[in-house]
Amino acid sequence: MTKFEEVAGQLEGRVRRGVYSTAQRLPSEYDLAKEFDVSRLTVRKAIDLLIRRQVLVKDPGKGTYVMATPAKVESGRLGLQGFTEAAKAYGKVSRTEVMAFGPAEQLPPVVLAALQLENRRDPRVDLLVRRRFWDEEPMTIEKIAICHEYVADRKPQDFTGSLFDLIEREVPIAYSQQEIEAILVDSELAELLHVQLGDPLLRVNSVTYTADAKPIFYDTSYYRADKYSFKSTLTRQH
Repeated sequence: MTKFEEVAGQLEGRVRRGVYSTAQRLPSEYDLAKEFDVSRLTVRKAIDLLIRRQVLVKDPGKGTYVMATPAKVESGRLGLQGFTEAAKAYGKVSRTEVMAFGPAEQLPPVVLAALQLENRRDPRVDLLVRRRFWDEEPMTIEKIAICHEYVADRKPQDFTGSLFDLIEREVPIAYSQQEIEAILVDSELAELLHVQLGDPLLRVNSVTYTADAKPIFYDTSYYRADKYSFKSTLTRQH
């Protein structure tokens, strides 16, 4: 990570935590350069990056301001990220509860087809079920069918952190394709996500691939519609 990306990350974290609030003018480039012990050019590059990310906006002659941000988390705003990475980008603390992990005994035909098991030497699939939290607030339930070759010999406790980090020890993640639909919360999901029965949810079915279009896992996740919005095709930024 370059120096200006580090500065941009710290500035964005301040925005997400409310240190810099919506419509607030940032300190001058001179003051920021002095605070971070970097050049003004580095600060300028960091600010330009956050302008491209739609975190800041520049008013010529007046300064740089915090852009009004949506109340919802915009999944995909920074490309293909795992939950842990997205939480960090928004200045949140993530936590994962592993509810189940083991061999998948039965999977829907659509999942089996998406994973292209007929083209694999090892056709086994493992099923991972997790509940994800931001700042101790339940945000999503994940049900992930993973090709066994990428998680062989893993234990449930290995999945309490970033799945992307774990997978990328075996193979680089390139992109994911998503299908999103709105549904209503049933009693089980209402209890797990701390929402009311009949509230709206977003059900996201996604397939994540290597660069040569080899499926890695199929994910069906349930997101609180009051907390999330989505982009549908994401690329991994390295």
